[in-house]
Amino acid sequence: MEQKNYEITYIIAPNLDDAAKTALVERFDGILKDNGAEVIDSKDWSKRRFAYEIGGFNEGIYHVINATATDDKALNEFDRISKITDGILRHMIVVR
Repeated sequence: MEQKNYEITYIIAPNLDDAAKTALVERFDGILKDNGAEVIDSKDWSKRRFAYEIGGFNEGIYHVINATATDDKALNEFDRISKITDGILRHMIVVR
């Protein structure tokens, strides 16, 4: 199968302390790696104010991951778990 490049952006709730935020980022990087994706880059973008309230918050920490994968298994698992994790307000997966 052909290797595809993905860009994953997710917004972390601003009420998490640094240790919890680091654990969340490591957990989601691990989900991708454990399911066959290669994480090329994983970094915080910045804390930004929202145009509208999301989950009771007016701002959030944007995190961006660049990854490659040959199938959708890792992305589907990331999508599934991010929907049920309280620390993630929104996420978006884009094929580049």
